[in-house]
Amino acid sequence: MSVNARWPALATACAVGIGLAAGAGVPAGAAPAAPVVTRAGLDPALVAGRGATVDFAEQEAENARHNGAVIGPDRAAYSLAGEASGRTAVRLSPGQYVEFTLPGPANAVNVRYSIPDAPTGGGITAPLAVAVGGSTRTMTLTSQYAYLYNQYPFTNDPNAGLLHPDWWITECACVPSATTPAPEIAKPFRPMHFYDEQRLLLGRTYRAGEKIRLTASSGAAWTVIDLLDTQLVGLPHVNLRASNVRLFGADPTGRRDSAAAFDKAIAFARKARLKVYVPPGTYQVNRHIVVDDVTIEGAGSWYTIIKGRQVALDEPAPDGSVHTGVGFYGRDAADGGSRNVHLSGFAIEGDVRERIDTDQVNGVGGALSDSTLDGLYIRHTKVGMWFDGPMSNLTVTNNVIVDQIADALNFHTGVTNSVVRNNFIRNTGDDGLAMWSEKTANAGNTFDHNTVQTPTLANGIAIYGGTDNTVSGNLVADPIREGSGIHVGSRFGAEPFAGGLTIKNNTVVRAGTFELNWKIGLGAIWFYALDRSISANIRVTGDHYLDNTYNAIMLVSDWGVKDLYSIDGVRFSDIRVDGTGTSVVSARVAGSASFENVDARNVGAVGVNNCGSFNFRPTGSEFALTDLGGNDGGGTTGPWLASWELPNTITCDDRPPVVAPPAPTTW
Repeated sequence: MSVNARWPALATACAVGIGLAAGAGVPAGAAPAAPVVTRAGLDPALVAGRGATVDFAEQEAENARHNGAVIGPDRAAYSLAGEASGRTAVRLSPGQYVEFTLPGPANAVNVRYSIPDAPTGGGITAPLAVAVGGSTRTMTLTSQYAYLYNQYPFTNDPNAGLLHPDWWITECACVPSATTPAPEIAKPFRPMHFYDEQRLLLGRTYRAGEKIRLTASSGAAWTVIDLLDTQLVGLPHVNLRASNVRLFGADPTGRRDSAAAFDKAIAFARKARLKVYVPPGTYQVNRHIVVDDVTIEGAGSWYTIIKGRQVALDEPAPDGSVHTGVGFYGRDAADGGSRNVHLSGFAIEGDVRERIDTDQVNGVGGALSDSTLDGLYIRHTKVGMWFDGPMSNLTVTNNVIVDQIADALNFHTGVTNSVVRNNFIRNTGDDGLAMWSEKTANAGNTFDHNTVQTPTLANGIAIYGGTDNTVSGNLVADPIREGSGIHVGSRFGAEPFAGGLTIKNNTVVRAGTFELNWKIGLGAIWFYALDRSISANIRVTGDHYLDNTYNAIMLVSDWGVKDLYSIDGVRFSDIRVDGTGTSVVSARVAGSASFENVDARNVGAVGVNNCGSFNFRPTGSEFALTDLGGNDGGGTTGPWLASWELPNTITCDDRPPVVAPPAPTTW
């Protein structure tokens, strides 16, 4: 394929590895500019009213003053630039710096960064100097929670051979076990999950306009700075009339395990009808804290940190776990679940460095009905929040979930009438937000006004089956591989879609990724009929798809079931598409969809890529498009929805040249 220079190396993902390409940035000698505050790497005006409302300001390193080298832009998987917010970052050699200007008063910062792995895996640590207002503090960076390699479910060993020697390898288009001689796969094979985040309280409040300089040390051969979040953190929350965990022996220094003290404080609180309070400090907890009919509140997620090691079990647990670790868990649904649980105002920091799908090493888990989770900060767990129903009426609000090995949040099996709203998610190792209706349908749930950035695998938001669910007002940016922005999938054994599915007023940025297995581009929103047909009442309204790498909208089946399953009756209305590398709509399935007031511009290829089920009948494609009016705009080939494409003209070009559009602008 041909690729515009704005998106280099899309076709050479595996050759890129962890190479670092230098580019132009804001030179150190240039006059300092006003701070450039972004949301998901964009002008906030482009995403107004979408995503989470947060109390920090995001600044991309490439927009700041520095004497390093810009890497990117690049959308290739397995590359540092590809996993960066906005697909661009700044590489520093020892002694080099990035200098940001505070856009408002701040007393706390969060740095998203990458440093090298150890030669044999396991990570390294290195200091980063943080200078502001005449004083310098040290932030300790680590790659111990980054760097996954190889095939699913991945390994921490960069020198490992293939985990599945009989699997299809896209790099050589072969099945190694069926190839003589077996191909030599370059090592490290498929490095990914390069970034981590670190927070730091600055000790005092600095005024808008002051400079914060991040200087790389000799502790790492290079340091990549992706972005800086700056924040004005309020005073610690205090609750004097509560069951205080310190009164029951909890150690705020983190030297002693405090799990038993938490259990005692919870038991006392339930008897005395009090809340549990966790004062400022770092508390070591190395197992699950089981919660039911209790409120636990901290002093705020910057002040109260509950942190634990991952602990190997002597023998596997009944659920298959071979490790345990810090987490707050409701009782199993089979045991009745938990109710009236309210957790707020603290951080949960795990020690998960590998993906073991049977492990229950999540930040929050179990079954929690009639409960709330608010203002938590969760990182370095497997999944931030994983819920196994049946359960109902859970509200998840105002949380920050970062640096996960797998999902940020998953409603798994029979979660009903629950809401996930105003949460900020970055750097997950699988879907950011998911509803997975395995065995029992999820129903009546809403994912609303959340921000999901840089999932390194799979999708920003994924809905796998279910009934009458809603995805609204979210902002999704920079999915990397084997997924895209918003996904509607009949797969993974999910129950069928039934009733309605409402997808409205979302913005998806720099998605429509390259699918390495199929070697084609996905859509910013994509529908996949793999296990069964999709025929529910699905309405997609008011979405904005910006700067799509390939397609904006995709409806697809799999070759083995292409003549068995269809996607029928999806209705798209009031959609804006600003930039596609290829098409507005790509159909690779039987079925139908209608379009009304879908406006597009900067379209790189034919507006509709209609392959249907690849039978190429003389009567036309098995997929029909209905024009309900108001579908305007287009690109290099004219109107995106032309009369000659309707209802089912075959316009099949699986791999058209990619024409990178200009950056999105206000409509």
